[in-house]
Amino acid sequence: MEVRLKILYTSLCHTDVYFWEAKGQTPVFPRIFGHEAGGIVESVGEGVTELAPGDHVLPIFTGECRECPHCKSEESNMCDLLRINTDRGVMIHDGKSRFSIKGKPIYHFLGTSTFSEYTVAHVGCVAKINPSAPLDKVCVVSCGISTGYGATVNVAKPPKGSSVAVFGLGAVGLAAAEGARASGASRIIGVDVNPKRFEAARQFGCTEFVNPSEHEKPVQEVIAGMTNGGVDRSVECTGNINAMISAFECVHDGWGVAVLVGVPHKDAEFKTHPMNFLNERTLKGTFFGNYKPLSDIPSVVEKYMNKELELEKFITHSVPFSEINKAFDYMLKGESLRCIIHMDG
Repeated sequence: MEVRLKILYTSLCHTDVYFWEAKGQTPVFPRIFGHEAGGIVESVGEGVTELAPGDHVLPIFTGECRECPHCKSEESNMCDLLRINTDRGVMIHDGKSRFSIKGKPIYHFLGTSTFSEYTVAHVGCVAKINPSAPLDKVCVVSCGISTGYGATVNVAKPPKGSSVAVFGLGAVGLAAAEGARASGASRIIGVDVNPKRFEAARQFGCTEFVNPSEHEKPVQEVIAGMTNGGVDRSVECTGNINAMISAFECVHDGWGVAVLVGVPHKDAEFKTHPMNFLNERTLKGTFFGNYKPLSDIPSVVEKYMNKELELEKFITHSVPFSEINKAFDYMLKGESLRCIIHMDG
């Protein structure tokens, strides 16, 4: 049930940096990072029937076995077999790595390990897409863009003409803003402590901005004051626990819905007064924008092909594989949204 992929383009996501810095887990070493990519099937293993050599694909950090209760549910994308596992550095089939150097294993990352000219993935983590889609653009659909865009359109579901607050204006937050615009939201409030991000965020639908560090009072009170009691929807894309609480408390009573996307610190606790729920506010969480990798991601690529979703504006830099360290530098300095790494260089 495994496929070998020739990776043509990969991009750097903040999750790669987080684990490279060994902040997220018990570090596994040596390990090949990378999980946002596009490539071509090179060969298929035993039992693989839905993919063939030459297919254009996106490897995805989570999977869809199509058999478990989650996969059979219309509401969930959290496959029992293939859901994200940040600690596992080996393949499910035999508990071994497919990479080695001088006879010693090099470990996998998120079942994808795309910072490599060739990689091996479980067939349930490989989405077959339209072969005419440019892989150097649609590779960003395999993680961050779908996560943010789907959080808004699939989970928050803002009604036409509604107000939406987006916390965190990195690539995922901007994709959430883009989802709000696509849904017909009339006001999209971008919230970030870095005001340098504001001007660019207008391209993604943001209509106004709040920098929490410029206000004495909590940002939820600032937003409530701007919106006659609170926004209709909020999407939190930072993982900062205080931003999560603010994102919930800034939605309007009676109908407001807040959606959490960002991954918090392992010891974080969410604290709010129960009256905030009793006053008919809703708090939701989402994983990968509630998209099922195999069933739904090909249709997100089609949105791009039909000019319903613009991806080019998320791609700020491009480097050859030999200069991958530049991609890390751009992200660490906060200069990039997505940097495409082309493997032929």
